[in-house]
Amino acid sequence: MRAFWLIVPALLGSSCLLLAPAWAQRPAPVEVRHYTIEVAGLRVGSMTATRHSLNAAEVRYTLVSDVQVNFLVYHLKVYYKVINQVHSGQLLLSTVEAHTNQGDFASRTEWKGDHYDIVADQYKHHYRGTLRQPIRYTVTDMFFGAPVGQAHAYGEYFGDYFTLGSTSASTYQAHRAGREDEYHYADGQLTTIIKKNPLKNFIIRRQP
Repeated sequence: MRAFWLIVPALLGSSCLLLAPAWAQRPAPVEVRHYTIEVAGLRVGSMTATRHSLNAAEVRYTLVSDVQVNFLVYHLKVYYKVINQVHSGQLLLSTVEAHTNQGDFASRTEWKGDHYDIVADQYKHHYRGTLRQPIRYTVTDMFFGAPVGQAHAYGEYFGDYFTLGSTSASTYQAHRAGREDEYHYADGQLTTIIKKNPLKNFIIRRQP
């Protein structure tokens, strides 16, 4: 792209240097975190978290998980994708699509100017509601830094909040309706998530 904008002025005249559009400037920064997902010591899937700063105020977060488990009579296939649109630190729109061996599901949280409309239709979880308080911290945010000073994190999948607690400066727990996830950090970077499950815990590990 840079070579293109060096060649074009030479062909059309130096004055066109003044006409280079804004999108020809340095691309917006993109941060990507890669994880593996393990069950009983075996790799069963992957997860990727992305934060894309579109401009000074707009940020788009994406979280993609792809899991396939086949243990004797236990079979699980889950692909889900979360996309969060954030403006000046406030969540404006969150969409979640899930494709599983039990069917296809979706959740949506949308800011309507003075409240959120929330619809969560997931496997064995169906919720519709409104929320008037702006959402400024979500579960996806936890992939990009420890939740220091945060008491809650909005769970996009459920359309509801997790309660956050910590046992140390590097270990945090997220609780909701009997569910518990454990987040481990090193130097402020998320390294491991333990998703506790009655059958087998899911371990999500950061990759270099």
